[in-house]
Amino acid sequence: MGRPVVLSNGQLFVGLDESGLVHDFYYPYVGLENLTNARSSQHKIGIWADGQFSWTNDGSWQISVNFEDDALISHIQMNNPKLQINLHLQDFIDPDNNAFVRHITVTNLAEAERDIRLFMHQVFEISRNGRADTALYVPDEHYLLDYKGRYCLLIAGKFNDGGDFDQYAVGNYGIEGKAGTFKDAEDGVLSENAVEHGGVDSVIRFQRLIPGGQSTTVNYWIIAASSQNDAQTIHQAYKKIDLHEKLASTRAHWQHWLNEGDIALPELHRRSLNHSLLVVKAHCDDRGSVLASGDSSIFNYGRDYYCYCWPRDAAYALWPLVRLGHFTEAKRFFSFARDTMHPDGYLMHKYQPDRAIGSTWHPLVHGRRKELAIQEDETACVIFMINEYYESSKDEALVAEMYHTFIVPTANFLCKFIDKETGLPHASYDLWEEKFLTSTYTVSTVIAGLLAGAKLAKLMGEDEDAMRWKHVAEDIRGNLDKLYHADGYFVKGFLLEESGELTYDNTLDISSLYGPYMYAGLSLNDVRLTSTAKQAESRILNTSPGGGVIRYEHDNYFLTKNYSGNPWLVSTLWLAQYYASVEQFDKAQALLDWSLARETESGILSEQFDPETNAPLSVLPLVWSHAEMINTILDLSKS
Repeated sequence: MGRPVVLSNGQLFVGLDESGLVHDFYYPYVGLENLTNARSSQHKIGIWADGQFSWTNDGSWQISVNFEDDALISHIQMNNPKLQINLHLQDFIDPDNNAFVRHITVTNLAEAERDIRLFMHQVFEISRNGRADTALYVPDEHYLLDYKGRYCLLIAGKFNDGGDFDQYAVGNYGIEGKAGTFKDAEDGVLSENAVEHGGVDSVIRFQRLIPGGQSTTVNYWIIAASSQNDAQTIHQAYKKIDLHEKLASTRAHWQHWLNEGDIALPELHRRSLNHSLLVVKAHCDDRGSVLASGDSSIFNYGRDYYCYCWPRDAAYALWPLVRLGHFTEAKRFFSFARDTMHPDGYLMHKYQPDRAIGSTWHPLVHGRRKELAIQEDETACVIFMINEYYESSKDEALVAEMYHTFIVPTANFLCKFIDKETGLPHASYDLWEEKFLTSTYTVSTVIAGLLAGAKLAKLMGEDEDAMRWKHVAEDIRGNLDKLYHADGYFVKGFLLEESGELTYDNTLDISSLYGPYMYAGLSLNDVRLTSTAKQAESRILNTSPGGGVIRYEHDNYFLTKNYSGNPWLVSTLWLAQYYASVEQFDKAQALLDWSLARETESGILSEQFDPETNAPLSVLPLVWSHAEMINTILDLSKS
């Protein structure tokens, strides 16, 4: 299950699943501490009417999960023909407070007036393994509090026209043989048990007599804070204000953000552009991290999440924002990169949003040699992106701030991290995080990073740095033929063995086209590029009934069918961008159309797809996919 709706304010991030239920709840960093047990449970919504009870995810509801065209506000419809109940949810995170709000309109579709009861269930796992959490009812201010240490979650709500929730229950969840307090709701009445600790969950009830064909609206909120007093202050304010107005101001906030860029968005594919921009923005933490994906469901199929900041993914995510004049997010990330850089001038594999080093599967030895567990392209891409930022913003102050603290040490590292035997960058892990080698893609990014550094050095009046970095970049570019196969394509790469021999990986990889095309500064009619593109067309494009472009031949990641690999959005859109650059616009448009057709109902894009059914695979959303969607639409809008 993916996350067709993601909501965020840069500190609190909530992911809603295909049933419109809360499945991820990250606080206080976007993507770091998931305060739910999203691997096995989600918050529930229940309805009791005419003595019948139903949870909205029990299979009897018709559910549509979407979000608004120009705001991080959900648009969810839940309809139950048997109960004759419709729920319309507009969910948002307050831009001004760390509060998740569900604005729920309950409609009685029957002709007669009925007693209808709405149950809101929440299950958090603040401490590990559901131990030592406490949930309790606070009578003075009428709310539930779920807490552990400095994590405090306040749960409450009110009817839009006045009146509070009328019952509550707190109990154990998933421990000591107990399913959870949510079971208490199924008879329509809650026990009002007021406190429990360990693994806990809770439920609150909103009850109304609703005339036939009429509606009532409930505002439900979860406030996240580091103390009960801070959470209670926001709660008291919410009790006094019109939450419908807060919904409207949140909508205005996101509309303003979309329009604050220097470049107007093209009207064609405007909804897809807006949704992709909003998804990218939702994954940007206020302290500089850019999350690869907040979808924790992948943990059900592997050992880890995508809830990290890969410097490369972050650079790609921010590129379309910079192109459109959204500069704040990039500036924050550059500070993040500077502060996490190794003293020797390189960036590590990936980082947590709090700037700690992330998990890795890259060893510090290869064979009998000590090696760096890095992907060199991640360092080079950030230098390149600082120059892209400057070209769009003309912000010399940012360049001056970053020059000696980041640009100089990283560019100098790129200059030193070269094998004398080949004149090319020393081996590191490739952009797909799998192969240790000197890859065509990484070599290309190093060229671009050094040339970008040279331009920035010239801007700062540092001519000696500029000349040195440019000279090294040109020397590397002069050795690119060592990565070009006699059959007419750039290979994945090679490994310089201890014996001095080169062991080649001759796999055709889409990055071996995109790297030289985008970063190496080759002419678009360079025969090495045009020939590699032809090889890509014949070997990695449309290799399965589902179409699209695979990353490389014999890619086994998430592969379940007997094909050369699953199609990826990034791969497909990279080829589309190349086609647009060489004015093969029909081919580019066909690949963009293929990609647009794979949006979910809410406009969310996954990483890859089943080669036969086109079902999304891996994380949903993947921020990188959304970034390349924006870039491709922008590229084609110029044609």
